[in-house]
Amino acid sequence: MTDGRDQPALLTEGLGFDYGRERALDGVDLAVRPGELFAILGPNGGGKTTLFRILATLLRPRRGRASMFGHDVARDPAAARRLLGVLFQAPAIDRLLTVRENLDLQGALYGLRGRGLAAGRDALLLRFGLEAKATARAGTLSGGLQRRLEIAKALLHRPRLLLLDEPSTGLDPRARAALWSALDDLARASGTTVVFTTHLLEEADRAHRVAILDRGRIVAIGEPEGLKAEIGRQVLAIAPEPRAQDEEELRREIERLAGVAARLVEGRILVEAEDSAALVPLLSRALGGRIAAMTVARPTLFDVFLRRTGRGFEPDEGTALGRDRGDAA
Repeated sequence: MTDGRDQPALLTEGLGFDYGRERALDGVDLAVRPGELFAILGPNGGGKTTLFRILATLLRPRRGRASMFGHDVARDPAAARRLLGVLFQAPAIDRLLTVRENLDLQGALYGLRGRGLAAGRDALLLRFGLEAKATARAGTLSGGLQRRLEIAKALLHRPRLLLLDEPSTGLDPRARAALWSALDDLARASGTTVVFTTHLLEEADRAHRVAILDRGRIVAIGEPEGLKAEIGRQVLAIAPEPRAQDEEELRREIERLAGVAARLVEGRILVEAEDSAALVPLLSRALGGRIAAMTVARPTLFDVFLRRTGRGFEPDEGTALGRDRGDAA
């Protein structure tokens, strides 16, 4: 019987799931290699959490199949769970136990004990800056520290595949940076496969590969830089003056002057060109009174999403559109 080491770490084939008449997943095909740091990026409501729950063996797919190192998650969930570490969005700690007791209980559930458990526990306390809080009740920790404890729990039994659902939720910038450093080290040093969902472009950019999920379908998959290179041009984001008459009319005028396609997305006009910066003075002279601001940026994964779907999702500060609007992540 194979141990799955010659199999993909994660494989989905035609995966589908419905909530009544609402189709949440529609033929999702993924193949994640062992040791990859793999992101599933998409807007809220795009299907990420449903996919995550199927992979975590909490939902059975309606169509298709999913397997981990050759173990089918629906037919043999117990075998899949032995390979998994899981971090959910919802808190999963015992608030009345101490930090150390939470980790000891997690270890006991996986059959860890004695010096091996103590060594692994103490190493994770140190890695996530929790050693000074080891005897504190988990319920007294800040939200960020509680999140660190949950991540430590998921790593304690050294899973071959780590599933993380929006892992940086509740973390401050310093803790977020520490988390991604730890995950990078984990994938590189131990060969652990890490699959995480996110709606933040900056997090997806850190992955070896990313799958963009929208309305239950994979619309793009590949290395982040490779996907952005498909656009291969700078993106000019134009904010119309609030008093401008007709945004669609302005878009057509910009398209005529620029000589390239212009898209109207969420109140902004986006132009992709080889040298978008050269268009700024041209458009400023011709349409200055109808334009509030213009921003030039390299393509982002948001722009890939826009190219593949024809629409946007709530941008973060890493996008040309987000920077133009001043949005925060």
